[in-house]
Amino acid sequence: MQKSMESSAPSAPQPPNPSVVRRYKLAWRLLLAANLAVGAYMFMGVKKKDADTENGNSTKKHKEEGKAVAELSSVPIESTTPPATMEPLKVQLQPIPADQQLDLFKWILEEKRKVKPKDPEEKKRIDEEKAILKHFIKTKSVPNL
Repeated sequence: MQKSMESSAPSAPQPPNPSVVRRYKLAWRLLLAANLAVGAYMFMGVKKKDADTENGNSTKKHKEEGKAVAELSSVPIESTTPPATMEPLKVQLQPIPADQQLDLFKWILEEKRKVKPKDPEEKKRIDEEKAILKHFIKTKSVPNL
């Protein structure tokens, strides 16, 4: 019996079991990647669905308007008055002071310098516009528009 007791006695301490996270490290990574992929898919799907519903509602509205126009066109018009002619409204704009125009020209020139032309024709057009702006700025004369 003594031999059996000696064999049942702990001979060496057992190493601690690794944690669940370490044990299933690959599974955790796959789960995280799948979760992110599903979230991105749902996020993009919602945007697409919103755009579709906006387009869908507009087509329904157009159909309803078409029905209303068809109903109105079937009703005879019994008007004897000639249609009134509408004259366009003339808006009086205040002239921009010369110093503000010069500041505006300087700002436009700065913005033209920032533009990256895509082809030689566009570069030529931008250079011509910049030359005109520089001319106005140097002469300090403002064209009457």
